[in-house]
Amino acid sequence: MNNKTGFNRLNRRPAQRRALIKNMVTSLFTHERITTTKAKALEVRRYAEKMVTRAKVDSVHNRREIAKTITQDDVLKKLFTVLGPRFQNRAGGYTRILKLGQRFGDAAEMVILELVERTEKTEAAAPEAKAAKAPKAKAAPAEDAEAKPAKKAPAKKAAAKKTAE
Repeated sequence: MNNKTGFNRLNRRPAQRRALIKNMVTSLFTHERITTTKAKALEVRRYAEKMVTRAKVDSVHNRREIAKTITQDDVLKKLFTVLGPRFQNRAGGYTRILKLGQRFGDAAEMVILELVERTEKTEAAAPEAKAAKAPKAKAAPAEDAEAKPAKKAPAKKAAAKKTAE
């Protein structure tokens, strides 16, 4: 009889699978968006959804249960102070999966796993980062402009020597 498997084993031993899920869930809560394969994303989403549901109620028990999986203190703090209250009015479905296509090397289906309600700070940070890089790019040619006259000076001296001869 073909019975349903409870979870995807992801071709890994149990310790490796637990480590993979811990790392990916931590990365998801840190960056609020990760790119991975579809199979991994579906498995990580199960854990992330349950953790966000627990984070909506800030209690010692919930903190300790989630601390079994998320060992970084700053991510644990963010989960309870930022992410939990953000999803307070939402009954479920805290993550979304966006398809990207197939990976070039092995044709694995790649997806983006992200939190549904992302912060304005992370969305606004991308244009600010581009704006911050732009002045640096403009400053670099100005430095080159200052360096060019120094290089042209020997050429002028050479031209002056030719006219003197």
